[in-house]
Parts: sequence; structure tokens; C-alpha cells
Amino acid sequence: MPKRFVVAASEFPGLPRFTAGFELAEALTAASQHLHETLTPDGTLRTAARLAVDILPGADHAGISEFERGSTPRTLACTDDVVRAAEAGHTGGEEHAHWDRLWDSPVASIADSEADDGGDALAALGLRSALSLRLRADRRRLTVLTAYARKPGAFDEDATRIGRLFTAHVSIALDTATVHEQLTEAMHTRDLIGQATGILMERQGVDAAAAFDSLVRASQRENVKLRAIARRIVDTHNTP
Repeated sequence: MPKRFVVAASEFPGLPRFTAGFELAEALTAASQHLHETLTPDGTLRTAARLAVDILPGADHAGISEFERGSTPRTLACTDDVVRAAEAGHTGGEEHAHWDRLWDSPVASIADSEADDGGDALAALGLRSALSLRLRADRRRLTVLTAYARKPGAFDEDATRIGRLFTAHVSIALDTATVHEQLTEAMHTRDLIGQATGILMERQGVDAAAAFDSLVRASQRENVKLRAIARRIVDTHNTP
């Protein structure tokens, strides 16, 4: 189950809320810098949710959720509990029907939750309009960034255009953070397995190849990952 984060929708230094007089390229450049300062996918998602409120004209709240076909959305990051309630369907369990359009389109919106297909759930939370943008998609899972506004009709064509540009930056930063996390994990795993192999060499009086084979056999016998076996050996060795 993905972690859930709530972050304050405060402005970033050097990134005022987007206005007509603030150059789009400058705003996106500043946003991209903040996104690429994160080192983990979770950090990127938290930053993106906060930035969305600052950079998308009309946005009051924002959240990033993941869902599979026919499943309840899981909030990965949000600016406040209003978004958490809206995206988790805590107000009567109503589905976000407009999100279904994101399987085939990069954008879906609700102009007015009291008259459009947003149902009573959003309106009950004081959210009148929404702009949803696809971040990631495969055959069974979507990751969606949604900006919410307390006013109806808050998101026009300009907001949609800016949103699509912004999510492109978010997607690149998310991919970069994911690769960084995977490489870091791989390095830690290599070091851990190396430590465990050294312990077994000393304990069993064997060479490195035989010690590694012993780790592999234990992993297969217990049906657990090699990293877990190595961690157990290292932790046991280091316990007084």
C-alpha cells in the first residue's frame, strides 16, 4: 500500500502563484528545479502536489492519486485533508467518474460539481471544479494529478495547457527519482550481500563463491529474497 502524505500548500521561495504577468517559462523552470531537488519518488509527489497549487491558475487544493480499474483511489500526496476525503471517496463512496476518461485522454475536468458529473461528494466538500491530469498510465493503473477549486469553472484552456506542461515536468522528475532510488537500493543490496558473504567465509572457512552459493541456497530454501537472508546474517553477526 503506497504511503499517504499531507503537505501544506504554502508557496515556494522564488515561485509566486502564477499570474498573467508571471512568465510561464520562468514559472516552469522554477518548478522543475524544485522537483529535481527531490531524491525519492515520494518526495517528488509531495513537492508536485504543493507546486500544483502555486502554478495552476485557479487551483486551491491539489492531490496525486493512483488507482486501478474499478478500484478505490489511493492518495499518494495531497495538500490537505479536504483532498484526501475527496479522492478516497469518504463522502458517500462516490466514484470519480471523470477519471475514467483518463484511460484514453491525458486530461479530464469538472466545470461545476453541482451540475457536472462530479456528484454530490465534491460539492459537499466545497470543491466546485476540478482539473485532472494523467501522470502515469499502463494497462491497469493510472497515476493522476488533480487540482481542485472552490469556484465553478475555475480551470480554462490556459490552465489546462499549463497543467499539461507542468505534469510533463513532474513525470520526468518522477522517473529520475525512481531510477535514483533503484540505483541506491541496488548499491545498498550489493554492500549488504558483500558483508554477509564475508561473514560466511569467516564462519564456514570457505571462499567467496561457496559463501555466496550458501546465501543463494538459503534464499531458495526459505523462499525469501537474497537481501533478506543477507540482512539476517549481518544483523545476527552484529548483535552482541
